[in-house]
Amino acid sequence: MQIFRSPFWAPRFVAAIAILAGLMSLALVPRTADAIEIDVTPGNINPLPIALPSFLGTSGEAQELGANITSVIANDLRRSGFFNPLPPESYIEQITSFDQEPRFADWRQIQAKALVTGQAVMDGGKLRAEFRLWDVGSQQQLLATQFTTNPKNWRRTAHIIADAIYKQLTGIDGYFDTQVVFIDESGPKNKRVKKLAIMDQDGANVRLLSDGRDLVVTPRFSPSSGEVAYMSYGRGDPRVVLYNIETKQREIVGEFPNVSFAPRFSPDGQSVIMSLLEGGNSNIYVLDLRSRQVRQLTNTPAINTAPSYSPDGSQIVFESDRGGTQQIYTMNADGSNQQRISFGDGRYSTPVWSPKGDYIAFTKMYRGRFAIGVMRPDGSGERLLTEGFHNEGPTWAPNGRVIMFFRDQPGENGGPKLYSVDITGYNEQQVPSPGFASDPAWSPLLN
Repeated sequence: MQIFRSPFWAPRFVAAIAILAGLMSLALVPRTADAIEIDVTPGNINPLPIALPSFLGTSGEAQELGANITSVIANDLRRSGFFNPLPPESYIEQITSFDQEPRFADWRQIQAKALVTGQAVMDGGKLRAEFRLWDVGSQQQLLATQFTTNPKNWRRTAHIIADAIYKQLTGIDGYFDTQVVFIDESGPKNKRVKKLAIMDQDGANVRLLSDGRDLVVTPRFSPSSGEVAYMSYGRGDPRVVLYNIETKQREIVGEFPNVSFAPRFSPDGQSVIMSLLEGGNSNIYVLDLRSRQVRQLTNTPAINTAPSYSPDGSQIVFESDRGGTQQIYTMNADGSNQQRISFGDGRYSTPVWSPKGDYIAFTKMYRGRFAIGVMRPDGSGERLLTEGFHNEGPTWAPNGRVIMFFRDQPGENGGPKLYSVDITGYNEQQVPSPGFASDPAWSPLLN
């Protein structure tokens, strides 16, 4: 899919937003006079009031597309927890011309700190979506960009615009133009049908990628977002399968007589790391996707599983019960220097390295509760973000700011659902899915 980006009016100055991150130690964007300020403290975010009048349309089709684009942008910003899109019925000024400067006094009166104006234009069968971001207090334009694409791509265009607004006003990379691969579950609890599925990060555009005849588990994106690795059971030996999202082709890259678990790509996309079960033990192996050669990294009489690379590929985090209980360990990419980093009460599992390299997310089981938490790569700074009956399977947004996981609901009719939470522990919310859903994996940015 092609979306062409071009600035159509140079911004008069770059946005300066101060983020008071407290414990999270987020990078600060330098402040200037009249800058918009977002106050972010651990577990407490004051959302920024932002006005998003519906994008104008130069035709009936363009008007509908403009309204749809605006709705998706508002939903993305609201779900981030950083923004409070103001209700359209509160607007005093009704935007009628994209080229006219807003009446800032009207927007200040409804307490808007930022304003987005835009329009959708149909030109030669192509959609051109253009927008401007304004700082209401300083009456300055912060950003102005346009995108040209096939009208079918309007939803993704909206996500890209939301990413641009998010980045300009927070100083943090956006994560809206992404997808999530997951396991779609249906049927009775004792006979669930599990299918590979993919959707946009907001729950839209759900597509099934398998038919349910084989059991599929642990899907993971490649670094390019173009392929998914997963485990398939049901036709002979367990298999590691690569699925090409664009061509819909499947490639079996390895069949293993011994049960295997949790394949995950290396950062360069040239290999897959996983664990193989042999006897009562499992160890971690690397499968080279070019040569199909398998190399063993751990060799202990224990369960070693759930490996995840650091962003630079130099280290691996994994779980092991070699010390008597499930704990988190790290090692170099060649298997050397294996050391334990988790020392709290309870058991730790499913560690995943942040895309920024600064944290490791994990599942913690303690006193009958399941929590999702984060710690630094040396094991320090452990914090629990959310607890529940059965939380599991954290996955990171590509900006390292949001974690998605699944929570199993108790009871005969219960089942897993997807949730997301900010790394401050704030803004936990359910992620829409058509039915029960488990084991999510977040893609890198698509553009």
